Amino acid sequence: MPRSGLSALISALTLLLLAAPFIGLAFVTSWSHFGFADGDGSAIAVSLCYSVLALILIIALGTPLAWWLARHHMRGQWLIDALLLLALLTPPLALGLLLASMYGPYALAGSLLERAGLTLTNSGPAFVMAQFYSALPYYVIAARAAFEGVPRELEQIALTLGHSPWRSFVHVSLPLARLGLAAAIALAWVRALGEFGAVLIVAYYPQGIPVKLWVNLQNIGLNAVYPLLWVFFLVAMPLPLILGLAARRRRLI
Repeated sequence: MPRSGLSALISALTLLLLAAPFIGLAFVTSWSHFGFADGDGSAIAVSLCYSVLALILIIALGTPLAWWLARHHMRGQWLIDALLLLALLTPPLALGLLLASMYGPYALAGSLLERAGLTLTNSGPAFVMAQFYSALPYYVIAARAAFEGVPRELEQIALTLGHSPWRSFVHVSLPLARLGLAAAIALAWVRALGEFGAVLIVAYYPQGIPVKLWVNLQNIGLNAVYPLLWVFFLVAMPLPLILGLAARRRRLI
């Protein structure tokens, strides 16, 4: 068999293995009794609303950080890289415990914030906080790689033509990094929307889709999970697909 044929065969097998659980979902779902459990609609609304807020915060704070890391090198920068990797590799449940120990009602920061009227336990802000901490490192690392792929010479040319650093960033850096940034946004969206461990610890209420899936499984059974699982996929997939298609279309133009 030619090498190209062997590669195609292995690729097809790998894709089949990847698709198998999702294909299986279509067969195990009881379509004749397809229906949502009590509270599923509320969980969908909670996840959508708070995930959008978390994504806005991640883009607003993570984009300047990613660009700064891509364009500035200093002594001890490995510590910053180690911090990003530490945040990325921390298990979700462990991250939730860390957030609770920092922002919980009995922690110093948490008690001070609670006195100011901001409760970061079992609340909307706590939900957004858990998603933010979970998805931010994924976005920053991917966005940093996107900015590193932009030639610095083009930014310097824009500066010599009289553009301010901000205009150079908006009109040169962002457009050229759009493919990588679209991937970073899509990754952050899916990561925030699907976060379970950290949310379970600091924001069991209000229940979003991941926690509600676990509750349905524990209280009702496996069949109660499938309808909400289908909705999760339908909610999570459009943004990555739209961003990916838009970015590829611009690349082809």
